[in-house]
Amino acid sequence: MKLKIAVLAGDGIGPEVTNEATSILRAVAEFGGHDFSFVPLLIGGVAITEAGTPLPTATLDAALECDAVLLGAVGDNKFNSLTPDKRPEAGLLQIRQALGGFANLRPSIAYKSLAASSPLRPEVTEGVDMLFVRELLGGLYFGAPREWDREKEVAINTMRYTKAEVVRVARIAFELASKRRKKVTSVDKANVLEVSQLWRAAVSEVAADYPDVTLEHQLVDSMAMHIMNTPRNFDVVLTENLFGDILSDEAGVITGSLGMLPSATIGGAVNLYEPVHGSAPDIAGQGKANPLGAILTAAMILRHSAGLEQDAAAIETAVVKVLDAGYRTSDIARGQTVGQTPVTTHEMGRLVHEALAQSIDQQQAMHAV
Repeated sequence: MKLKIAVLAGDGIGPEVTNEATSILRAVAEFGGHDFSFVPLLIGGVAITEAGTPLPTATLDAALECDAVLLGAVGDNKFNSLTPDKRPEAGLLQIRQALGGFANLRPSIAYKSLAASSPLRPEVTEGVDMLFVRELLGGLYFGAPREWDREKEVAINTMRYTKAEVVRVARIAFELASKRRKKVTSVDKANVLEVSQLWRAAVSEVAADYPDVTLEHQLVDSMAMHIMNTPRNFDVVLTENLFGDILSDEAGVITGSLGMLPSATIGGAVNLYEPVHGSAPDIAGQGKANPLGAILTAAMILRHSAGLEQDAAAIETAVVKVLDAGYRTSDIARGQTVGQTPVTTHEMGRLVHEALAQSIDQQQAMHAV
């Protein structure tokens, strides 16, 4: 497999966690005989400093020539005085829109060894394996008109969707569900919003093409409660942009930390991959960042852009082994708990690398027999 990956490390802890993710990808390439190349590019605050814009034209042009884009994190408080369209976060919105990915995939998995890291009871989180499919290019974040009239003290945002936009992301959700536990939960606010009424009707229409997949509808407010009370009831959760942003972050408490959450944005010219967590400038450069979200994001690159399901699963298995062995970065550590070993960002990456090598060696030995 030949894969060219644009690496946009970004700001804060982005370079640290991205470095561990690319190290794991290099290991997979070495073990499997693949040809992976990495193209470092600027985005966010570092791009503003060096190029005067949060998304330089050179970055976007180069990214469009790659097979996948791996992004670390974007955001730096020193740029807060800039207008929103000039801040680091604008670069993230711009590249998402330019690459054209409309379906954001966010897994939320309860790791047994991290049960104590979640504020939810272990009997609530045990066995949870949800996949959020969030529409990413429509809704309030992109709808027009939008403005803040400071003189009149009025602000406007517009929630807008076309049927075609809903149908295309719904098909992604149903396709993924057909390979999992065959259930889609579509989230809306159809009792109040016309946009949600369109959403519900379009999703129901798509469901007719997938008779082996069960569809249920949930209102967003009740869904927020159900995720905390009965998260095992859900398989693939389909949402519009704003609702998905909020609910998938809420689901982070199931795994115990946002630092554990990967994501992939698919459906466009080039898939974009990024851990869910932010740039966390307060801990940047201190070796405290959790790289597992970025490493699990690397596994999603292999699954969705390279078709290397076995290698993706090997990374995920390696992460579980390291967690089961008790190694913890500060965000998932719990006081002086017996059996836990505190590690730095780089140490965690090294441990996953070692576990991955062991798993692949075992697989090769089994095939040899």
